[in-house]
Amino acid sequence: MPTQKYLDLTIVEVLDKFNPMKKLSWLTSLTILFAFGYASLAVGSSVDQAKRIHDRIAGVPPSATVLSDMITFIDNNNPQAAASLAIENENFYLVTLKNMVAPMTNVDQDVFVPLDDYSATFIGIVLNDIDFRQVLSGNIIFVGDPSLNLTPYAPDNNLHYEALESAINSNSVELSTALVQRSQSDVIPELPADATAGVLTTRAAAKAFFYAGTNRANFRFTLLNYLCKDLEQIMDVTLTPDRIRQDVSRSPGGDSSIFLNNCIGCHAGMDPMAQAFAYYEWDYDRDNDPMGELGRLVYNSSSEMDATTGTRVQAKYHINSSNFPYGYVTPDDSWENYWRASNDQTLGWDAALSGRGNGAKSMGQELAHSEQFAQCQVEKVFQQVCFRPPSDSADRSQIASMITNFKNAGYNLKQAFIDSSVYCMGD
Repeated sequence: MPTQKYLDLTIVEVLDKFNPMKKLSWLTSLTILFAFGYASLAVGSSVDQAKRIHDRIAGVPPSATVLSDMITFIDNNNPQAAASLAIENENFYLVTLKNMVAPMTNVDQDVFVPLDDYSATFIGIVLNDIDFRQVLSGNIIFVGDPSLNLTPYAPDNNLHYEALESAINSNSVELSTALVQRSQSDVIPELPADATAGVLTTRAAAKAFFYAGTNRANFRFTLLNYLCKDLEQIMDVTLTPDRIRQDVSRSPGGDSSIFLNNCIGCHAGMDPMAQAFAYYEWDYDRDNDPMGELGRLVYNSSSEMDATTGTRVQAKYHINSSNFPYGYVTPDDSWENYWRASNDQTLGWDAALSGRGNGAKSMGQELAHSEQFAQCQVEKVFQQVCFRPPSDSADRSQIASMITNFKNAGYNLKQAFIDSSVYCMGD
């Protein structure tokens, strides 16, 4: 090998052989070499950190101008400002946020799904610096700007958002400038203002989580998506089972111990909470549209009674009543959080709230005002930006700091992206 003859040389000898300026001492040469090396590392570090921040927030490299500005901010000990520049990139909304929310919109947790009213509303809330807790309770929806002349929003199809996505893909419009905020109760006339609950009452959520079943799915996936907990993680067999519905057998397979040691742990907490959805249903043509692609969200207002239940409660809440006739018969949409009395208090329920109410809006507020809601959002952003979950004591300390910043910023989710990218810019 050509370099073999240099392998046994000391660094001084190597410098001497490759130093054409023989008048310089080896010490001077060594000083120049190290000075140049550290200077290069310092500049390279700023460049690499700026690129890493931008890549992880926006998913694309920065332009030369933005990169230069970001490097200047980092060199001036203001990496937060550098991260704020990255968030201004269109791809933060079109790629990063869309990929983050897409799995939340469907049961399969598939990221490869079209834009819809759920994902557009999630993105719009972040885009407009809205208190992120509104995602579970607000009378809010984001649609395409009317000036774009898109297919109008309709409660029984997704054509409006497919047209918007097509316009974006053709580079004729940017998502960050195309979204406009509307009241959900105006866009969906069948839904009164007090029955709106952010993304929980969008068409996409109804199609995914009110389809068939018993409306428990909407509650379970809300826990997964916004509290980062599944039912098995917070189950408590000591809770009172008085509001578990009739469709849950008390002796599955003829063994009551299964119910007492397993089923009760989830249903005792879930059923009283999922009762908030008692007046909602996904209405579709079961014969000609079995997958409900052209279905629509319906809500029983105060003047509408279900023919089966004789109340505003949807018939699905009374199905399979023979499984345990003495079980709870849902009379209305009142809900109560039995987990507030649980032995496990790690979810951090807000003492300023009562832990009970009527309908999806107040139930969404109960979840969004918990400590676990804030922690979940921060940890999800951390993992997306840093490409790893928090693991050691330094990470846990950072998460705690980010939660505080998230709250102090008015629950602005952008703050979590800024903090995460700065913390991991040296990874």
